Amino acid sequence: MCVACATPPPTPSPNAFADRLLETLNHGMTTLFISIGHRTGLFDVMADGEARTSHGLAEAAGLNERYVREWLGGMVVARIVERDPATGLHRLPPEHAECLSRKSPTANMAVYAQYLPTLAQVEEQVIECFRKGGGVPYEAYPRFHEVMAEDSGQSILPVILEEVVPLFPGLHERLEQGIDVLDAGCGRGLVLMRLAAAYPRSRFTGYDLSAEASARAAAEAGRRGLHNIQFIQKDLTHWDEAGSFDWITALDAIHDQARPDLVLAAIRRALRPGGLFLMQDIDASSEPVDNIGHPLGAMFYTISCMHCMTVSLAQGGLGLGAAWGVQLAESMLRQAGFDRIRIHRFPHDVQNAYFLMDV
Repeated sequence: MCVACATPPPTPSPNAFADRLLETLNHGMTTLFISIGHRTGLFDVMADGEARTSHGLAEAAGLNERYVREWLGGMVVARIVERDPATGLHRLPPEHAECLSRKSPTANMAVYAQYLPTLAQVEEQVIECFRKGGGVPYEAYPRFHEVMAEDSGQSILPVILEEVVPLFPGLHERLEQGIDVLDAGCGRGLVLMRLAAAYPRSRFTGYDLSAEASARAAAEAGRRGLHNIQFIQKDLTHWDEAGSFDWITALDAIHDQARPDLVLAAIRRALRPGGLFLMQDIDASSEPVDNIGHPLGAMFYTISCMHCMTVSLAQGGLGLGAAWGVQLAESMLRQAGFDRIRIHRFPHDVQNAYFLMDV
């Protein structure tokens, strides 16, 4: 093609960036409403595809009609919910329900919308850290473990038995025979509980910095009648338990640690000969420019600054942040003594990479 005859690219509108910012603001506000729709169960009620008035929806969800009506207005203008002005009926299209309701075990994006209001609670404290340094402590986040439990419930929990365990040849058979398993940074322990229920001859331990999360996990395990599992509140910074475990997992937890380098080295020491290590962590690049096209790039850095990085810094830690990247992660794993590293990715999980190691 003749370059001189080629049609020049359109000149960007001088207001294009302002338009983009307005769109961003609207999307942010909509995200807050999506979180409310998830937490109140409104999306779950509407997932049946039935058209309802605001009164009908409020009754079905057991909520106040005036608040439901206003929420519906926001969902209509965001083109998430359809409204017939003649009848006042509202409907959530099936393709929207697939992304916004609990009927989808791995694709409910409303779960992630909860991060925005959860993190906004510590905005003042984070701003103070911008001015003076330091960090916001773990206990300043009242709902974070609850949100993270739902997050992991869509990423690794649905596939832990059928798809994750088989990634390690022979692990299923070893678990059936009985081995010692540790989840480092277990949170509310849902993944560990599923494993404990599936493999009653194995012994499972969960460590987490949060006393609240550990106590909650222990209570739930007791309610489920799991006697082969224990949850212990523990700061892993200077933890040392050499040769104690056959399989260790760290599920979206290493980058939050005060000293990830020390924790990874301790995990390597804690593994017995033939031991296995699974690290699930954020699938980002260590170079920010490389993350521009990532579908969750902006979310990674926001959650990192508002939680992951600042929690680490509050403990006097390295403050790696969520987007430390697979390059730095692999480098630190090698420094910790892991020289055989495989990286696996699941189609349903664009958020995480799965680092598989054996010793």
